[in-house]
Parts: sequence; C-alpha cells; structure tokens
Amino acid sequence: MEQRHVTATAMNSESSRSHLIVSIMLDVKDVHTGGVITGKLTLVDLAGSERLKKSEAVGQGVEEAKAINKSLSALGNVVSAINAQSKHIPYRNDLLTQLMSDSLGGNAKVQMFVNLSPADYNASESEMSLTYATRIKAVKNAGAGDVKMINQLKKQVAQLKAAQSKK
Repeated sequence: MEQRHVTATAMNSESSRSHLIVSIMLDVKDVHTGGVITGKLTLVDLAGSERLKKSEAVGQGVEEAKAINKSLSALGNVVSAINAQSKHIPYRNDLLTQLMSDSLGGNAKVQMFVNLSPADYNASESEMSLTYATRIKAVKNAGAGDVKMINQLKKQVAQLKAAQSKK
C-alpha cells in the first residue's frame, strides 16, 4: 500500500494511478488423509483506463495514464487470445498479465466487479467498462486445482520479486 498512488483528476477525486494485486496462498491439510491441498486467491484492483482529455492529467499523471492504459490493453489482448483459443497467449507482454496468468488461463474461477459512474458525462466510459467485463466473463478456465501449477507459480512469484528488487 505504501507504493500505491492516488491522485485527483478532472474525472475522479481519488483516481487510482496503479493496479493492486493481492495473492493469498492457502495450504489446507485433510485431517483424515494427511493430504495437503494448495489454493490461491488473487484479488486484483485494476486502475481504470482514462481519456487524457477528460481527466486533464498533466506531467506525471500523463505518464501514469499511459502505463495504466498500456497494461489494460495487454490484459485485453490476453483475454482475446484466450477466448479465441489461440495457441499463443501473450502473458509476457506486461507484468500485470504475467501476474494474472494463472487466474486467466489456469484452473481458476474469474469474477469481475465493475464500478460505473452514474454521470451522463461518463456514459461512454461506463459502456467501455461493461464491454471489457463481458470479454473477461467469456474466459473459460479448466476448473479443478492443480498443485503442480501452484508450485510453479510460487517459483514464478519468487523470480519476479527477485527481478523487481534488482531494479
């Protein structure tokens, strides 16, 4: 939360300038068999895309908006590839999609909640958000959990943390 940045724009008094991803790893032991089942709950708060003209962002705000829009576009490309059952899913095109890869193309249940503006002035943004959510809703995942996949993801998270700390 210390790295999270919020600022006022012409569209939102507390505009998120970054995405937030929280992953909770659960190891559940079956008391009868002794077996351990590993699960992962990932909560993602996506910063909303914005039109620079409407937000009236300047300086650093412009750069943040570009980064937000780029990552949301990468996420949209991943969702399109999954829904088209493409042989190549471009998870590596953005850190956001790398971190969400197991949630989007793995053994996961995906839910998306959309905040909409009640203002007529923001109707086009609300419509875009609903269209985006409809695309996410169409993602079909495998279903049952895969312990090997979770262990691979733990390694991937450790690698990403190590790479991030080098920067």
